[in-house]
Amino acid sequence: MPMRIVGVLSLAMAVQTVGIAQEPPMAPLRPDQTTFLALYKELVETNTTLSAGSCTLAAEHIAAHLKAAGFQDKDITLFSVPDHPREGGVVAVLGGTSKSAKPMLLLGHLDVVEAKREDWARDPFTLIEENGYFYGRGVADMKAMDATWVDMLIRFKKSGYHPKRTIKLALTCGEETTNAFNGAQWLAKNKPDLIAAAFALNEGGGGRTDGHGKLVVQSIQVGEKAAQNYRLETVNAGGHSSIPIRANAIYELADALTKVRDHEFPVKMSDTTRAFFAKAGASRGDELGRAMVALSQNPGDKAAEAIVSKDRSYHSMLRTTCVATLLEGGHANNALPQRAAANVNCRIFPGETVEGTQAALVAAIGDTDVKVTPVPPIRPVAVPPPLDPNIIGPAEALVAKYFPGVPLVPSMSTGATDGIFLEAIGIPVYGAPGGWGDPDGNGVHGLNERRSVQSVYIGRDFLTDLVKLYADAG
Repeated sequence: MPMRIVGVLSLAMAVQTVGIAQEPPMAPLRPDQTTFLALYKELVETNTTLSAGSCTLAAEHIAAHLKAAGFQDKDITLFSVPDHPREGGVVAVLGGTSKSAKPMLLLGHLDVVEAKREDWARDPFTLIEENGYFYGRGVADMKAMDATWVDMLIRFKKSGYHPKRTIKLALTCGEETTNAFNGAQWLAKNKPDLIAAAFALNEGGGGRTDGHGKLVVQSIQVGEKAAQNYRLETVNAGGHSSIPIRANAIYELADALTKVRDHEFPVKMSDTTRAFFAKAGASRGDELGRAMVALSQNPGDKAAEAIVSKDRSYHSMLRTTCVATLLEGGHANNALPQRAAANVNCRIFPGETVEGTQAALVAAIGDTDVKVTPVPPIRPVAVPPPLDPNIIGPAEALVAKYFPGVPLVPSMSTGATDGIFLEAIGIPVYGAPGGWGDPDGNGVHGLNERRSVQSVYIGRDFLTDLVKLYADAG
């Protein structure tokens, strides 16, 4: 999972003046929280890395818990494919009472980023509670939410709760690795009826603290960019390095990359980013804030764009971006290079296509000797979900109840989640608020990943209430 709430961190710094109390100390765990903790611990301690772990094993454990709670075999679907037996997932269904209300879907990925014990201060696959934080690979990305979804369905089933709207759960593998088997993509292509829903809740939303224990903002993710890699390649005959020529594959590639660096994609606005810049800008009261509001009103305001684009996060929210990330070239230290290549990673603004972005790169480079090719897998076009008041309204009301004085802002991720595969088949996906992190990113994808203990437990209660609001409104 790449960084999700880009731009919200800047907003968090802008609204630190809001009077918000420090987080209160945790009370002794309730029995239901103790049960949840055991499930959370089991998920974190089940290694689900691509190299050595098994999402299939985690999915099987989840299915067993659901069956023990009263779910029948017909309500649970375990899936995998022969070529990727350890990369399976699970879908579960809690039936609703309404025949007219469309289901809602709870989405999550079970896989985690690689973690080496020798690099970590603690065993990455042991859940450790220390100084107000849980530590371990996946505690934040995203096994706290996975455990919350599973625990929620278990409690709903055991309590006899009957939602109006059917609640579906899909936990899949492959989100964290580009070339892995992606369970969400597979479900969207092969089992669309199984996950069909009016909307889905996913990772990508949530709050941020000021780094000192104060929650300053909550966000709901409404839309994301599409990640797509392109290979830039130059080829020529090479020769002896003692007789250099200008037609050098490395030089040609370097010239092309310089043009990619200097190319600025045009400003784009979605309903989400327009609302974000208007709301975030109005909270600031400085030059940047005024420029953000002006740009939300007129995306063609070049003076406002120049000011807003000085912030890296906001610059990325305003347009497609492409950046060189990998480089290769040459075959011997005493020979002219016969081939040079680079990977350019693009984050494509919602509504823009892979082909259109490729054409923009070709035009910016302006050299027919530089081959630009999309690198599989080819992502679908990012489809921005609507700012649906039936989704945003209940979330705003619940944020006001749980976190008085903390604003809820819509955000567009400049990264990418598995939501893009569901949106491609007509299921709007929203990154739910509730839990929170710190400005330093909490070690997600890095060393010593951590998640605030209070964030886990309070976020669990928040999400339970939020799901009930949506399910009972069906």
